[in-house]
Amino acid sequence: MATKTTRERGALFSKDHPRYKWVALSNTTLGMLMVTINSSIVLISLPAIFTGIQLNPLEPGNVSYLLWMLMGFILVTAVLTMTFGRLGDIYGRVKIYNMGFVIFTIAAIALVFDPFTSGQGALWLIGWRVVQAVGGAMIFANSTAILTDAFPSNKRGMAIGINQIAAIAGSFLGLLIGGVLATIDWQLIFLVSVPFGLLGTIWSYKSLHEVGQRNPGKVDIPGNVLFAVGLITLLTGITYGIQPYGTDSMGWLNPWVLGSIIGGIALLVIFVFVELHHKDPLFNVRLFAIRAFAWGNVAGLMAAISRGGLQFMLIIWLQGIWLPLHGFSYESTPLWAGIYLLPLTIGFLVSGPISGALSDKLGARTFAVGGLMLVAVTFVALLLIPVNFDYGIFAVLTFLNGIGSGMFAAPNRTAIMNSVPANQRGAASGMTGTFQNAGNSLSIGIFFSLMIAGLAATLPTAMYSGLTAHGLASDVANQVASTPPVGSLFAAFLGYNPIESILGPIGALDALSPANSAALTGQSFFPQLISDPFHSGLVIVFTVAAVLSVFGAIASFFAGGKYVHTEAGAVKTVPTEPASLAAELSDV
Repeated sequence: MATKTTRERGALFSKDHPRYKWVALSNTTLGMLMVTINSSIVLISLPAIFTGIQLNPLEPGNVSYLLWMLMGFILVTAVLTMTFGRLGDIYGRVKIYNMGFVIFTIAAIALVFDPFTSGQGALWLIGWRVVQAVGGAMIFANSTAILTDAFPSNKRGMAIGINQIAAIAGSFLGLLIGGVLATIDWQLIFLVSVPFGLLGTIWSYKSLHEVGQRNPGKVDIPGNVLFAVGLITLLTGITYGIQPYGTDSMGWLNPWVLGSIIGGIALLVIFVFVELHHKDPLFNVRLFAIRAFAWGNVAGLMAAISRGGLQFMLIIWLQGIWLPLHGFSYESTPLWAGIYLLPLTIGFLVSGPISGALSDKLGARTFAVGGLMLVAVTFVALLLIPVNFDYGIFAVLTFLNGIGSGMFAAPNRTAIMNSVPANQRGAASGMTGTFQNAGNSLSIGIFFSLMIAGLAATLPTAMYSGLTAHGLASDVANQVASTPPVGSLFAAFLGYNPIESILGPIGALDALSPANSAALTGQSFFPQLISDPFHSGLVIVFTVAAVLSVFGAIASFFAGGKYVHTEAGAVKTVPTEPASLAAELSDV
């Protein structure tokens, strides 16, 4: 027994490990955690990062740096995930996955040692974040396929459940980790990935090996180019749509934005047409003939968009309003926002592996539909509580939201991966990851725009009244009130004092009495000022998010019960409902 234990321990970094599937699960889970934590860790740490490189991101000329620090990693991951999934099918999923660890770790080291400040420092960080995203896309695209290869079909739900919940929970853990490290040193935000990257790189190269079927073929160069250019153009246009244009509070009428969106959509339509006629397509459109794959991806896209909106809105809610009203300084709100969002993360961690394991026996439909309906209910419930809420109620609602998202994510991904042929798992994983990442990117443009639209209708009047009541000259107050609300929104999101960031640069605070100046820049004026306008925007945002969740639940229903692709090339449906109900639903 002692000899056997010693041999198993010694084989930890060996391709001959007797429990290889658990090695694959633990390594890919580390990879997914690392990637998703890094996708969100800068969201909460941007004030510390920009202070460290001596750049004010709220100055008009610096907004692009802010947007690309927010969007660069997510956008590149969305664009390249499908490409690297297909390359995994051609050259080996483990090979592409391992290379991703190497690239990710090199970029993490480079991010720590930024030799520049100001704009050049920001470009250095943005550039290496893009490189890091390339490695992240390699990991993200192939981890699920590696697990699907390693585990038998009746155990994949549990394994993919752990892996997917690590991915979703990582995006929220990044907020907490970033908030803690940002209070110490901004470079630690990037340094924290280095030891895990080195460990993961050595571990994956030493222990993982190819056990799945490859699908040899040529690289689809036209498809890759069309998809990359089309999606980048579309998502970039949507991102810049939240910037003011002329006298408009947003940029949706900007010809460049409209041209990017229309052009991006046109290129993606051409891309689909090209893929239908390509021998070795990047995007295997024919996989959408599989019901579980098609409807599962539709549901995943809906869930990703609604979940992304939740993350950003809760950060603004906590940092811009609730935490300052409860005595927290603006500088400390990024850390505490991450802490107060822990119930959401715990909900993911509790429900994901359990629902994934149960879906192995019962199928995905019940969990996926029920999970997204629970998410929709929590969105509505969050609208019914006051802006200055009781935290206990908020914690319960966010915990239930996390439970619902966890119930959906693992069974849905498992059903998708079980439904495709073994030699298409890399492409399927990449395509599914693309829908998820694209949904996250879309949510930024969609929900920030919806919130700005809600604020634009009510914030200027409230701002003008509040400023003049504290002694600010009418013409100056009118100038400030007419400023597009995106500035106040980003200030709240970044943990800056919004009023001080607006009035300070124009010298308006110097003309006020010390009492009025202190009142305007205190912790209660802006939160009280923005509470009603913010709630107006929140009604729009969370209503749309709830509707998207319901659409996702409907798509999950149409995805069917339990699907397992057989070696013969067919998809076998395993009934999970009582016979009468199964017969009733067989034609859905």
